[in-house]
Order: sequence, then C-alpha cells, then structure tokens
Amino acid sequence: MTKEENKERELIRQIVHGNRVAMKRFYDDHSGYLTTVCARYLSNKEDIKDVLQESFLKIFNAMHKFEYKGPGSLRAWSSRIVVNEALNFIKANERMLFTDLPETDFPDNVEEEDPDFDDIPTSNILEMIRMLPPGYRTVFNLYVFENKSHKEIASILHIAESSSASQLHRAKAILKKEIELYRIKKQQHERSLAR
Repeated sequence: MTKEENKERELIRQIVHGNRVAMKRFYDDHSGYLTTVCARYLSNKEDIKDVLQESFLKIFNAMHKFEYKGPGSLRAWSSRIVVNEALNFIKANERMLFTDLPETDFPDNVEEEDPDFDDIPTSNILEMIRMLPPGYRTVFNLYVFENKSHKEIASILHIAESSSASQLHRAKAILKKEIELYRIKKQQHERSLAR
C-alpha cells in the first residue's frame, strides 16, 4: 500500500470517528472537483451551494459505509453522491423539465457525430454544457459523464427512452453550434490581433 493510500484510509477513519479537522481537510481537498461535478447539472450558484452542502453532509454521514478500493475510489464515490443529490434537486424543483416528445420528433438510428471539443479549453466546454436547457443538460451529463444508457436515464428521470435519446440528440446539436460559434469568434479574434 502506498503512502498516499495510507493517508486516504486514515482520513476516512478519522471522518468516520467524527474528527472535524479531517472533515475540513476532505472538504478542502475535494470541494473544487465536486463543485465542478455539481455545476455540470445545475447552473444557479445558490442551488449549487445548497446541493453541495447537502452532499457533504451525506458523504460524512455515509462515510462508514464506504469501501476503499484504491486511489480514486473515494473521489468517485463522493461524486456519485453529488450527482444523485443534483438529480434529486432537479426532479424536486423543475417539474416541467422533461416532457415526453412525440416519437416522430426523433428519427430512428440517427448516425450522429459527437461534438468535437479537441481545441477548446475545459472551462469553455463546461460553460457550454451549463448553458444547455436543464433537461438536455441533465441527459447529456448522465449519458456522457456517468456512462448511463438511455434505458437507465429514462428510469432515473422517469421519462421515456425516446425522450432521453431525443434530448441527448438536441443537446449535441446545440453544443455543435456553440463550438462552431466559439471557433468563428476565436478566428476573428486571431485575425484582429494579426492586423
């Protein structure tokens, strides 16, 4: 076992025993990453703060159930809690978020390319995702970042599978347009600097 693994296991042990210094250290080490995870689902800063606060309480209260599986397992477990809390918040506060779209709105077996984010800074990509309509954003995040199938997404969000697929398709279409716009603006900016 590495020194890092021993440190993380000791931190977990101290949190389980209620050590506030350990909780603060965990918060300081993980709050930035978990805020980014939460911000993929929610765009309002106050909502993000509320969901994170609730998430940290759940993390600390459930730490005794956590099974350490090596480096990165604590972060992955914590981020699943944040995602679940964000989804609960969305479902509780945005009733009309997901509407079942008619089957005709989404053609079968659409061959679509994923948006090409290669030359775009991560902060810009996250902002583009955050600007998606809430339903599109939620489905996109679950599909892309959480690797959920449309069947799983439909079950989680209580929507039809076709709605999940349609919302993902529309999210990708919006992101492609945003990427094109970003690249046009970047080229214009570079040309103006070259003059």
